[in-house]
Order: sequence, then C-alpha cells, then structure tokens
Amino acid sequence: MATGDLDAVANHVAREVGIDRADQVFARATPADKLELIRKLQAEGHRVGMIGDGINDAPALAAADVGFAIGGGADIAVESADITLVGGGIARVAGGIALSRRTMKIVRQNLFWALGYNVVAVPVAAAGRLNPMIAAAAMAMSSVSVVSNSLRLQR
Repeated sequence: MATGDLDAVANHVAREVGIDRADQVFARATPADKLELIRKLQAEGHRVGMIGDGINDAPALAAADVGFAIGGGADIAVESADITLVGGGIARVAGGIALSRRTMKIVRQNLFWALGYNVVAVPVAAAGRLNPMIAAAAMAMSSVSVVSNSLRLQR
C-alpha cells in the first residue's frame, strides 16, 4: 500500500484492509514514489491495482494494470483510472472485482452456447436438413437464453 498520508494513518488503514506487514506499507509517498513502486512490481511480474482520488494519484492510476478512481475525487484521477467507483469508498473495490469476475464468467457461458448453436444448427439449416421455421425458432431461443443468462448479473 502506498499513500501520501502520515505513517500513523497509513498503518491504521493497512490494518483495516488486512495488510499486516510493515514492509508493505509506504507512507508519505510522493506521486513519483507511487509510480516507481508500481513499475517495480510490474517488472517483477505482478499485476498492480491502484486506488486513488487525487491529482497526486493520476500518474499511478494510469500506470497500474487496473486503476480505480474514487468517485467525487479530482477529475484528472477519474480520467486516468480504468474504473470509477461511483458513490466513493475503497470498500467498493472488492464488489467491483467480484462483479467483473461474474460478468466474465457469464460472457464465456454466452459465447459457448451461441457458438454451439452456430456450429451445429447453421450448417444443418444451410444443408436444407432443418426446417427454416425451426432454425429461426432455435436462433430466437439462443438469443433469449443469452439475455436470460446475462440478467443473472442483477442478483
């Protein structure tokens, strides 16, 4: 964790988010320090996420693999980040990551079923071995299943 805050504040926040090693907390970090830390971690092969809300966070947000801007923060931070957490708050990061993972799982499922339909039904219909009405109904059902599967994200 890298922050421009004082040591006491940084250590308190680190404990709150589950960071228990002092060597993983960098307090009083300048924008250049944050950027250097991100580049160092990336060079070591790590994926780096950055959460920020201020002008000082913009370079690090842009350099991170995923930048999360806290909504209501500086405009440049919001513009530099990949994701803006509307309604603010660092606690929303975990929810955003979980939603992203569920979304990608559903996208893969939808691609599998849509591709499966196209690989099987389209050639059979093109060969004249499938009634066009049945093929059209199957295509419509394929679309309905994709939409229905996607609606599961609302839960």
